[in-house]
Amino acid sequence: MSAIALDAPAVGQDRVEVHHQRLDAVRAGSVASVHSWELVTAVDGPGTRMTLFLSGCPLRCQYCQNPDTWNQRDGSLTSIDEILTRLRRYRGVFAATGGGLTISGGEPLQQSAFVERLVHEAAELGIHAAIDTSGYLGRRASDALLDDLSLVLLDVKSGLPQTYAEVTGRDLQPTIDFGQRLAESGLPTWIRFVLVPGLTDAVENVDAVADIVHGWRNVERVEVLPFHQMGASKWERLGRAYPLAETRAPEPELIERVRAQFRARGLLTF
Repeated sequence: MSAIALDAPAVGQDRVEVHHQRLDAVRAGSVASVHSWELVTAVDGPGTRMTLFLSGCPLRCQYCQNPDTWNQRDGSLTSIDEILTRLRRYRGVFAATGGGLTISGGEPLQQSAFVERLVHEAAELGIHAAIDTSGYLGRRASDALLDDLSLVLLDVKSGLPQTYAEVTGRDLQPTIDFGQRLAESGLPTWIRFVLVPGLTDAVENVDAVADIVHGWRNVERVEVLPFHQMGASKWERLGRAYPLAETRAPEPELIERVRAQFRARGLLTF
C-alpha cells in the first residue's frame, strides 16, 4: 500500500514542517498509519470483506498474531482517498456477497478520527462497515462513529480482571464499559474469545466472559477462536521473546467444553 506525499523524507526546517503537517493530517483523520489490507471471505464479518489493518495498539497480548502492528510509527501513512478508491472498486463484490469493510489492527480506535471518517464515507456508499476492537479505547469512539457502523467485532480476551491483565498487560474494565455502551445503543456485536490452553481456558475465566456477554442483548454470536502458532515467526523476526512458544493448540474436547459454557447462557456460539 503506497504512502502519501507527507511520508516523503525531509531535512532541516522542512522536516519540522512536514512533521507538523503529518500530525495535523492524522488528527483530522485524513490519513492513517496503515499496516496492510486484504480481501477475505467469512473471517472478519459477513460476506467478502476488505479488512484494513491499522498500526498502533495499547495492548500487548501474549498470543498476538500481529506484533508488527503494535507501534503506530511503523505503518505507512495512507490517505483516506486511497482507501476509498479501493472500496469503490469492490462495491460489486460486497453487494453480491453481503460483505463490506472491516477496520482492524492493531487497535483501530487508536486512530479514531480516521476510522470515524472512513466509516462515514463507507456508509454514504452503502457499504457495510465493521470494526474489530478490544474495546480498551472505546471512549474514543464517538456516537457518530457508532451510528455509522453496521457491526462491531468485540474481543473479550478474558473475564477475570487478573487474567485479562496477564494476557494483555491492561485492565478489563474499559472493555466491559464499551460493551455496555454498545448494548445500550443496540449496535449488532459479535464477541471473539481466543482460547489458549493454560492461559484463558480456566472454567471460571470462561464463565466470567460468558456472564459478561450474556448481559448484552445486542450480541448476535460468540466466536471461540482456538489458539495457534501461526504468529510465532513474526515474534522471532522482530527479535521478541514469544511467551507462548511451547503452548499447543487446544484439543477438540477443550474447544467444545468452552463453546458449551457460552451456549449454556443461550448464546449462539461457533
